[in-house]
Amino acid sequence: MRRTLPFLSLLLLLGCGRADTKGAPILLVSIDTLRSDRLPVYGYDKVQTPALDAFAKDAIVFERAYSHYPLTLPSHVSILTGQLPPDHKVRDNTGYPFEAAKHPYLPRLLKQAGYETGAAVSAFVLRSQTGLAEGFDAYDGTFNPKPGETLDVVQRSGPDTLRAALPWIQARGDKPFFYFFHIYEPHSPYTAPEPFASRYPDPYDAEVAAADKVVGDLFAELKRLGIYDRATIVVLSDHGEGLGQHGEAQHGIFLYRETLQVPLMLKLPKSERGGTRVSAPAQLVDVAPTLLSLAGAEVPRELPGSSLVDLDPKAPPRKLYAETFYPRIHFGWSDLASLVEGRLHYIEAPEPELYDLDSDPGETRNVVATAERRSVSGLRQAMKGFDRRLAAPAEVDPETSAKLAALGYIGSSMAEHEGPLPDPKGQRQVIADLDKAFTATQAQRHEEAIASFERLLAANPDMQDVWAFYAQSLHKVGRDEDAAVAYEKALKLSGGSPQLALATATKLLELGRFAEARQHVELARKQYPQESNDLLAQIEMRQGNSEAALEIGRKAVADGRASEALRRQTALSLSETGRTAEAIALLQPLAETGEPPTLNALAIALSDAGRNPEAMTVLQRVLQKDPKNARAYETLGMVELRQQNP
Repeated sequence: MRRTLPFLSLLLLLGCGRADTKGAPILLVSIDTLRSDRLPVYGYDKVQTPALDAFAKDAIVFERAYSHYPLTLPSHVSILTGQLPPDHKVRDNTGYPFEAAKHPYLPRLLKQAGYETGAAVSAFVLRSQTGLAEGFDAYDGTFNPKPGETLDVVQRSGPDTLRAALPWIQARGDKPFFYFFHIYEPHSPYTAPEPFASRYPDPYDAEVAAADKVVGDLFAELKRLGIYDRATIVVLSDHGEGLGQHGEAQHGIFLYRETLQVPLMLKLPKSERGGTRVSAPAQLVDVAPTLLSLAGAEVPRELPGSSLVDLDPKAPPRKLYAETFYPRIHFGWSDLASLVEGRLHYIEAPEPELYDLDSDPGETRNVVATAERRSVSGLRQAMKGFDRRLAAPAEVDPETSAKLAALGYIGSSMAEHEGPLPDPKGQRQVIADLDKAFTATQAQRHEEAIASFERLLAANPDMQDVWAFYAQSLHKVGRDEDAAVAYEKALKLSGGSPQLALATATKLLELGRFAEARQHVELARKQYPQESNDLLAQIEMRQGNSEAALEIGRKAVADGRASEALRRQTALSLSETGRTAEAIALLQPLAETGEPPTLNALAIALSDAGRNPEAMTVLQRVLQKDPKNARAYETLGMVELRQQNP
């Protein structure tokens, strides 16, 4: 049964319980890409989410909560700063790193209030190198994608992230702490584990159920530790999912309700006000001021949000802002912005849209031409108060700009485009064709994908993402020269995307064009130092400069910018040249957590140093993880021979 308390009663209850919130543990749980209307808490009946259902009974449920950006990184920056995208300037998942020191960053402000801060995230787009790790005492978010790999598939499962998170939480005891816990289910690709994959015919529902299980396991451990009851916990999503409505299968292009309206639930200590529901519209920038206020910390005056515990259903409706530059940056179409005010949802586009959310929640009838003129005029005027200028990718500082110009990449970035661009809603057939082409790519039908991409590019030559996917498919069928050209085209359209620069460099390296590969790596070093060091070392090795490669590896390790793969390769090179002690020192820190190839390299170094029993112990650890690891058996045989055990 739903309970909605009068505003005065809410304040009275809050007055009784607010003192208990200061110093209470705070957890922010983000379930990526979760639509509110696909949860039983919000009326959906085709999936079971027992953990979230139980949590809703302990929490305040906000019935209408809105995101500000339908992409993972910009939305989470808004959540963690309380700032709108025009203020924090993060306009895409890549190319716009977050500078935490310049913003009112929640973990930093909570740390100043006496909280220890930790985080574990599940997606590459929230990795440590985005700038999000600043302000956290511990941030578990390191990913190593292959250059050119689609960002969306670089992730780890919710259970794996939970295993990474729990030791830090368990070690906090009674200390005040803030923990940001992020899982990527139900983000595409929808590949839920059993039993959920078989239980639900809709793969999105299956992923929602899998996410619920992870959250339930987290809450069970919090209860076991005695944390849950005394904690302040927020559960939310960064944005929703199109699921075919309005022609979009996933998210990023449009600003309709299915991608903007998200679940938002707040549990106060001792489940104060648990089970109540708030109908007043909320927004994700309300989260930071809410948590700061509850923690007894100062709330920066410039934040546009309000404390969620103080929302007044009788107050005049706020204008809730959202935007997306994704269609402009990636496809050469117009960017979009929107304002939700009460029952009205206005979308600023080449052809503006207005929807009445009360009478048309599915947003099927654009009433901009028939609505009251004053309402439309007021929303249009309010939209002018937001800075919608798009800067070039933030990595393009003067030095990088000069490198880009030398390679011919300056002047065509869609970030710098002036003049009218196509309205995304007029491109729905193109979006459908894109979906078919991407589906063919995921299914490894690359010749089919290439034909689809070529048709799309013939009609739409400014589609950055299509050039990149086209390049990947060309590589898969062995057309490497064509793939390099396609990557260079994507890079030029992006205005210097570091990720695309790495992909281009990788392809040029494979083609033996070492000088060009090195130039492209330099475009990516600021944002991707580990991956860049890997490629630079490979370039030196391919040119026969083993000592130069070794020096790159040693310096990267010393700077803390060496991937596990580069650390491993450097150690093997050291071991081969008799510098076994140095090789062991590089790999020993990874003895417990390293990948099997790394442990195998450590075993070789130990054996080369005459420490064969230790090498045997390491190899046994590899074989426990991977009983069919042929390389480990080969090394084991070598060690046995060295111990005179033929």
